[in-house]
Amino acid sequence: MFEVSAKQENGILTVSLSGRVDSANAADAEKEIVSAVGDFAGDLVLDLTGLEYISSAGLRVVLRLKKAHKTLSVVNVSSEVYEIFDMTGFTEMMDIAKAYRRVSVEGCEVIGEGANGKVYRIDPDTIVKVYKNHDALEEIHNERELARKAFVMGVPTAIPYDVVQVGDLYGSVFELLNAKSFAKLLIADPSQADALAKDSVEILKTMHGTVLKPGELPDKKAEALVWAEFCRDHLPAEVGDKLVRLISEIPDTNNMLHGDYHIKNIMRQNGENLLIDMDTLSMGHPVFEFAAIYLAYVGFSCIDHNNVKEFLGISYETANAFWKATVRYYFDTSDEAFLRQIENKAAIIGFARVLRRTMRKAKESEAYKARLIEYCKKTLCELVPATDSLVW
Repeated sequence: MFEVSAKQENGILTVSLSGRVDSANAADAEKEIVSAVGDFAGDLVLDLTGLEYISSAGLRVVLRLKKAHKTLSVVNVSSEVYEIFDMTGFTEMMDIAKAYRRVSVEGCEVIGEGANGKVYRIDPDTIVKVYKNHDALEEIHNERELARKAFVMGVPTAIPYDVVQVGDLYGSVFELLNAKSFAKLLIADPSQADALAKDSVEILKTMHGTVLKPGELPDKKAEALVWAEFCRDHLPAEVGDKLVRLISEIPDTNNMLHGDYHIKNIMRQNGENLLIDMDTLSMGHPVFEFAAIYLAYVGFSCIDHNNVKEFLGISYETANAFWKATVRYYFDTSDEAFLRQIENKAAIIGFARVLRRTMRKAKESEAYKARLIEYCKKTLCELVPATDSLVW
């Protein structure tokens, strides 16, 4: 028993097969497929979502269809049917894509959220990062490659092993047996704060000690210069010009940067600490990393201290202390004047980013946006004139 249906949309003809195609019905199936295609000459997609089995006779139908339509691609193939295509060499002859396993995150614990996606624990062994972009497949595969790159270069990271569908979105699946984020560990036992800060710095130093080839990852300095150029038009001339100059003068180093480094993106599994959420991986001077860390723990909550509670689950006071401990352990010093300099450098880059983000597309209320914009401008006007360099 088989069924054939067709749908044309945006210049693509999709022919869907369901049921079984074997020697008994392959000839009839081929007639229906040919009739459905007719004289269509554009891109042809064979959707096998409902196909349970295909025999060698059915494979010959697909092969003849490929010869007649060079652009043919086969999608949504079950694991069982894909294995048949793979064993017979069809996966080397044409574009054949497996169907994505469907999972539900309803009622699941949210263990992290960033600009690009939300991370859920779906069982004790597994977490899934669900991307907010409906067309995220390229983004997902890119993050997988970035995670592999970091892992091979010695950065402890969890590598996604599967791609799934979650409703009408896509997600990456990680095996993290009973893993807990540093945020969860800190919430459960605040006395661990100092030890967790040390452990987070250990991974941070490993990452920053990884030197890449020029152009191997996106350049963070180029992105920061976009923020600064935007801000120049909204600050007093001498402040805006100096902000651009300070960022321009940051050396072009090739250190690996995470880009979204905070306690929700560090997991502990069986005593091993691992990074997740690698889609923001980039390269540049570590000051850019510290700007992002400062925003996560302090800067994004400068107007409303409850922001960090909603984001990381910890109080503003705890987050601020964790930020200071991170800087202290990274630079191995308790020199308050030096630590204040590092914070000011991070704040300058961080608030340049926030000012641009808020003025362009922040979703907050107009009153909140106005307060945040004023805070960013005031801080930049205080810190930039008093700063001669953004590096150490």
